Amino acid sequence: MKVLLASPRGFCAGVERAIEIVDLALDAFKPPVYVRKEIVHNRFVVEDLRQRGAVFVDELAEVPAGGTVVFSAHGIAPSVRADAKARGLRAIDATCPLVTKVHLEVTRFLQEGYELVLVGHAGHDEVVGTMGEAPGRILLVTCVEDARALEVRDPARLMVLTQTTLSMDDTAAIMALLRERFPRLSFPPSDDICYATRNRQQAVKALAGRAPVILVVGAKNSSNSIRLMEVARDTGARAYLVNHVGEVDWSWLEGADAVGVSAGASAPERIVRELVNMIVRRFGGTVEEVRTVPETVHFTLPPELEAAVAARRLPAPAAR
Repeated sequence: MKVLLASPRGFCAGVERAIEIVDLALDAFKPPVYVRKEIVHNRFVVEDLRQRGAVFVDELAEVPAGGTVVFSAHGIAPSVRADAKARGLRAIDATCPLVTKVHLEVTRFLQEGYELVLVGHAGHDEVVGTMGEAPGRILLVTCVEDARALEVRDPARLMVLTQTTLSMDDTAAIMALLRERFPRLSFPPSDDICYATRNRQQAVKALAGRAPVILVVGAKNSSNSIRLMEVARDTGARAYLVNHVGEVDWSWLEGADAVGVSAGASAPERIVRELVNMIVRRFGGTVEEVRTVPETVHFTLPPELEAAVAARRLPAPAAR
């Protein structure tokens, strides 16, 4: 069995930053540090941080007055931030800077008089947070059918934004229809789909051209992981999403001489390695890393945490 390992895969800069923020907050302010929602969509990451003293909650009402709370990488509505301030909480924002970019675009383009369309998945934490920037003023498009049925006030003043973790191919179909229906449709200066989402999808396409089976490591509620599986299937491979090696049905690999392995942006590398090692033990063969696009992106810490880290001279957390 030839194991083709996608590169890039796994943690992106926004996820690394979010995990580091919780790690450093635990060191700086001591447990318990509360985290609103899953810091990233991966239960292994959440459990590791829980063992260190992080307490995960669904809403701020579960955080005691004066407590420390970290907002997840997916972003929040301004009302959540205002509620934290009103309750006297020490709030640390781990929103991915690329998600923050979309939030800022909402504010900017509404001020410029545009009607806004957001392409994304209803109910996803990122979409909930983005739409919370302007409740009732953003039109959500989730699929081609929504784009076909969309009604707007002024087609000449229409701006479209996107969730950062969408499938490039699926989004292209939606955008093509929107352009056809609204020829004067406007777009932000730079694309909203993040670099890591694009890179991982390109890497999976490279694998799918060489392996009949693709295994994607990621959580069932991870948007970018689901998109990786869909991209692999659209490219012609049999693709499966697994949270860990224990979820693999080994009959999936029967008759295959090669298997591709990738991971969503919130999946730890150790889980990927456990899967690869098990494949090699069961089937023999070799592992080849298939490199496509190098990644060098790094995001700084939020200022409210940088000050605490500097004051305590805390070391950086160990690599995961």
